[in-house]
Amino acid sequence: MWALGDYPAIAAEITLPLAPVLVDACRVGSGQRVLDVAAGTGNAALEAARRGAVATASDLTPRLLDSGREHAADAVRWVEADAEDLPFDDGEFDVVMSAIGVMFAPHHDRSSAELVRVCRPGGTIGVLSWTPAGFVGQMFAALKPYAAPPPPGASPAPLWGDPAHVAALFGDRVRLGEAQERSLRVDRFDGPAAFREYFKANYGPTIAVYRRIGDDPEAVAALDAALDELYLRNVAADGSTDWGYLVWTGTRV
Repeated sequence: MWALGDYPAIAAEITLPLAPVLVDACRVGSGQRVLDVAAGTGNAALEAARRGAVATASDLTPRLLDSGREHAADAVRWVEADAEDLPFDDGEFDVVMSAIGVMFAPHHDRSSAELVRVCRPGGTIGVLSWTPAGFVGQMFAALKPYAAPPPPGASPAPLWGDPAHVAALFGDRVRLGEAQERSLRVDRFDGPAAFREYFKANYGPTIAVYRRIGDDPEAVAALDAALDELYLRNVAADGSTDWGYLVWTGTRV
């Protein structure tokens, strides 16, 4: 799904400002061993590397890693890996983080356990995730009636944006450091149609849903209308939208 469309464009044009937010929250410093899980094109890993960290970016989608590698092959170690089964040693990293990435691994208990496992005791775990009530959470709610059924045992991705859910996932294995809701201001769209068509062309989850209902014009029209309404419901007078996210950090016990 994440190889559909052009997610690297979204990472460069919309979500890039999230990388320094997460790296700041994790207090990444020079010489630290940092792992960016479900890294996509590696925005957060590259930001960590710019601060002197020894950074690794892992992701399940080779096309996204290739995009990151094209721009910064030597700055980061690029590893194809499943967030639910990471190919790293126990305690290998000082900081384990994920920016709007690990939230999309379907089995939250498995992926959270892997974040803990590969982080050394006393190290930092940090996740940045879209919130259920925020703009992207609302978008996934709009897509849900038309999407394929999730895998058995899967949990909704936006739950990673609920502080209580994240705290329950990590339990007593991680001591809470910060849980703060913030928002990303997006001002690149000049109306609902521009927003809708951009995501229909570039965002894998949206593309997958539209392909699934492509033979049903009524469903396509209904989803078009739902995405337009989502935009209009959230747009400010200046044409911008605020996309809510949660930054959660903790210390591995």
